[in-house]
Amino acid sequence: MQVKEILRKQIAETILFTKSYPYQDTDSFMENGVIDSMNVIELVLFLEQQFGIQVADHEIIPDNFDSIQQLTKFVHSKQQVAA
Repeated sequence: MQVKEILRKQIAETILFTKSYPYQDTDSFMENGVIDSMNVIELVLFLEQQFGIQVADHEIIPDNFDSIQQLTKFVHSKQQVAA
């Protein structure tokens, strides 16, 4: 499964409590009310466990965490640094 698919599935099931992710990959989480501050913490923990990356506090910003597209780009950049 690709990073985007894993993220869509995780957010749909654990945050939205649905079977599929109903938004476009570029849609803003904040503008659509998809995640709140507690969900961000859960998402950080998920990213660290699922993808084996470390997320620093200063990286938890909308540029990295406001859409599936931005999250995917962030995960890929962290994976390249770790490699």
